Amino acid sequence: MKGGFSTSRGGVMPVVYILIGLLVGLGISAGFLVTLRRKTGVVVRDAKASADGLLAQAREKAEGIRRDAAAEAREIEARAHEYEQETRERRSEVQKIEQRLLKRDENLDRKGELLTAKESEIQSREKKLASREAEVNMLGADYEKLTANVGQTLEKVAGMTAEEARQALVTELIAQAKMDAAKEIKAVEDESRDQAEKNAKKLLATALSRYAGESVAEQVVSVVTIPNEEMKGRIIGREGRNIRAFEAAAGVDLIIDDTPEAVIVSGFSAVRREVARLSLEKLVADGRIHPTRIEEVVKKTEAEVEQLMKQAGEKATMELNVHGVHPDLVKQLGRLRYRTSYGQNVLAHSIEVGYLSGLLAGELGQNVKVARRAGLLHDVGKAADQEMEGPHHLVGSQLAKKYGESAVIVHTIRAHHEEPETILDHIIIAADAVSGARPGARRELLEQYLKRLEDLEAISKGFKGVEEAHAFQAGREIRVLVRPEEVSDAELTVLCADIARKIEQDLTYPGRIKVAVVRQTRVEAYAK
Repeated sequence: MKGGFSTSRGGVMPVVYILIGLLVGLGISAGFLVTLRRKTGVVVRDAKASADGLLAQAREKAEGIRRDAAAEAREIEARAHEYEQETRERRSEVQKIEQRLLKRDENLDRKGELLTAKESEIQSREKKLASREAEVNMLGADYEKLTANVGQTLEKVAGMTAEEARQALVTELIAQAKMDAAKEIKAVEDESRDQAEKNAKKLLATALSRYAGESVAEQVVSVVTIPNEEMKGRIIGREGRNIRAFEAAAGVDLIIDDTPEAVIVSGFSAVRREVARLSLEKLVADGRIHPTRIEEVVKKTEAEVEQLMKQAGEKATMELNVHGVHPDLVKQLGRLRYRTSYGQNVLAHSIEVGYLSGLLAGELGQNVKVARRAGLLHDVGKAADQEMEGPHHLVGSQLAKKYGESAVIVHTIRAHHEEPETILDHIIIAADAVSGARPGARRELLEQYLKRLEDLEAISKGFKGVEEAHAFQAGREIRVLVRPEEVSDAELTVLCADIARKIEQDLTYPGRIKVAVVRQTRVEAYAK
């Protein structure tokens, strides 16, 4: 039994070992499989992630390539559009050039036809010229023969040699040259008349700056009498403050020199000079002289002078019975009280011209009131010509128009120093001339006045061909009558210029002198 048990037990053990080995093997295999499965999952996940990244990169590259392709396509499309536009423009230009070339071809064809026609015409003319040249040569030979015969015949008939005839011809040519020069001088005078006003202003400014005669000094200075020499120091003030304040307030210059008991007020404006004179007299009489007091007195005096000018203008209008004048124009008229022309008070002159104009208008059957009004206002521009630009007759017409005067008055004021057009213009010009030409009206001695008239007439009569010479308008015009058989019309210009130049060289006179040369032919007959 025991022996049997052992045998059987020994047979079972190997099987058990085998089973255990199998079980162990199976366990090891299962663990390996689990490990393998885990590793395989990781690899799969890594491969999937790598595949996703590669796929995203591929997609990005594809999108970039697509965008680049789209941009390149747009650029190509834009270039194609530009090329197409440029092609159309060039095609249009080519068509225009073709049209111009066609027109040129047509013109060239026409010109070719014209040239052909002209060429044939020129050829025919050349033939005619050749024949005429032959005729001229023949006539020239005949002319030379005739000239030789005529020269001999003329010497026999005229009793003159060729040299004498040459001298006569030279004399005739000189006379003709003088006549041509006279015409040229007249043309130059007409051309230069446009520049006359500018040159006159320049000459006037030069003359005023160089001339310092007594008449100028009398027109631009006023003298104020002072009680003693101590007053000069008070007028000057400490460090000159009083005199500077006075000159600044009054707009004039004070001249304080060695002249005993006198102070000189200098200025071109007569109104400012009058204000300064009256103000200084008040300050001297009052004795209180300092800058504040000076300004007060000057302002007060300006108001007084303004009132005096207004009263003077109103008095002038009342004297001439002229009504309805604008108050500002009356004030301007009153300013003429402090204005002089060649020593003649302009306000008095205007009143005188108003009276004379009324008298002349009455004689001619014209409107007396209008004539008096125009005569009174004809020089009103002289009251404002220092503040306004232009000659006084234009300034006066502007003022008259501004203050509501009629068109007739405005025109007459402007025309009294221009070309007259109406009877009233001539009346005012005549009255103005009479008032200014009256001996004694202007500052000039009677002897000097008569002497100047005699000198004017003597100078004019000293020229060849002059028959008579008469001075008019107080020596402001000289009228010269010539003998028509000795002076031609063309020579009048030269003679007039020579007389004017001689007067300028030999005489001294204010203003200007008009030279008028008259040539007339008279034919007289008597009926018996």
